[in-house]
Amino acid sequence: MIRFFQSITVLALALAAGGAAAEPPRMALGAGPRTGDVYVVEVPVSSADAAAELARREFNIASIRENRAEIYAVREELELLDALGYSWHVIRRDGDGTKALGEYNGYASVTAMLAAYAQAYPAITRLESVGQSVEGRELWVLYISDNPGIEEDEPEFKYIGTIHGDEPLGTEMCLHFIDLLLTGYGQIPRITDLVDNTSIAILPLLNPDGREAGTRMNANGVDLNRAFPRYPFDYTGNQGDGEPLQAAGRQPEVVRVMEWTAANRFVLSANFHTGALLVNYPYDEDGVPSGADAPTPDDALFQELARRYARENLPMWNSPYFADGISNGSAWYSIFGSMQDWNYRYMACNEVTIELSNTKWPPAGALPAFWDDNREAMLRYLEAVHLGVRGLVTDALTGQPLDARVTVQGNAQPVFTDPDVGDYHRTLLPGVYTITIRANGYYPQTFINLIVTSGPATRIDAALIPLDAPFDADVNNDGEVNAIDVQLVINAALGLSVPAGADINADGAVDAIDIQLVINAALTRSYAPATAQE
Repeated sequence: MIRFFQSITVLALALAAGGAAAEPPRMALGAGPRTGDVYVVEVPVSSADAAAELARREFNIASIRENRAEIYAVREELELLDALGYSWHVIRRDGDGTKALGEYNGYASVTAMLAAYAQAYPAITRLESVGQSVEGRELWVLYISDNPGIEEDEPEFKYIGTIHGDEPLGTEMCLHFIDLLLTGYGQIPRITDLVDNTSIAILPLLNPDGREAGTRMNANGVDLNRAFPRYPFDYTGNQGDGEPLQAAGRQPEVVRVMEWTAANRFVLSANFHTGALLVNYPYDEDGVPSGADAPTPDDALFQELARRYARENLPMWNSPYFADGISNGSAWYSIFGSMQDWNYRYMACNEVTIELSNTKWPPAGALPAFWDDNREAMLRYLEAVHLGVRGLVTDALTGQPLDARVTVQGNAQPVFTDPDVGDYHRTLLPGVYTITIRANGYYPQTFINLIVTSGPATRIDAALIPLDAPFDADVNNDGEVNAIDVQLVINAALGLSVPAGADINADGAVDAIDIQLVINAALTRSYAPATAQE
């Protein structure tokens, strides 16, 4: 250890001597790769502008608090710090001293624990790998649901731990949470209800190679939480509108989690970190200077989701640095290529980043206390997946599920149905809303004055009429479809009278399908076909 600090002293003197004469590079290495020795350094930042400049130059910032930034840097980035006039000192070399923490669960024990859980609870779990890391380790996901592996009309949720290999506390919280759900199922009504009505996915260890090495980066020296597609450089739309995934050339762990996320319709998500104590929410970057707020269209919702977690974690909630223990990502400091921004922008999935501890790698003896702080917070955050508006979107003629887009008036952020089932889940705060549901080739349907409470989601199903539907809902042939036609079909279904044309879909019976068709027609005929195809 003495020789290590001597080498750092020599390095610092050499940089100080040569830094003034060298022409500084324009930018740091961003996501990486960083090869050779990577140092964890502390950089005093005397002003918001000084902190913002570090973010703008794309240094790999791990946290900013108490007027200092913690940065992962290689030699040339330390030279750039010198050239820019920043002082710095080395805290440690990335990876030093981590092998002694054997009470944490590394890759092998995480694998064994997940396999044991899947074997012990086969009725409510399914274990699968979503792919492999650079060094061939599996990225394990444990699904927990009453019917794992079966698509149902229920929201999908995910927790992800340890995207940074030297931040393993998230893995431990995920493992504790898995144990809570499995042992509590059938015993604790609250947990039984969650498992029965939610598709839960937990990926405890996203960066197994970094975890084994005790380093932040993956085995290629890349920071995975800076390596997702960047908006608007890599993409400008979202998956629901047909935007390509843009996975080519990215790190294996990033590609695998992108493909896995794109194959599902996750509604709500969180990923766990350490190095600070707060919940930060999108955007991490939206073209504003680092340190400036970058709100999404769902800013108020994200603030409440973040508070929902922080409120149950008293050390976080009482933070002396972040009001209520939360912050907009960019308002804290900008990062580029983050997983949470990609999830929200590309996948229409609300994701936050949860920083669990000011200490990067707390001692193993502190794990029970951290679980006490986070148990209720993790449950409360998961329960938020059931807030807002939900429903099924189907073809009015066939009843088949549709791939549809759901928008809220006054909010640019859409959500999309899961085409396997046709279910959508739009998280909203309590209030009164107007939503519109559209699918290619169908008349849209708009629902006004929808009341959303703080309780379970308001249910609004929609049976959309094809633009080329081979029927006429104008039962009385007066040139319009209105309440009179609706009443005529209802009367026919009840057997009170059977006017000609009441069997809207001509299947030989006047029933609930015909009632739905005439109601939909009455509601949607005011839309011109051109509008209907937007």
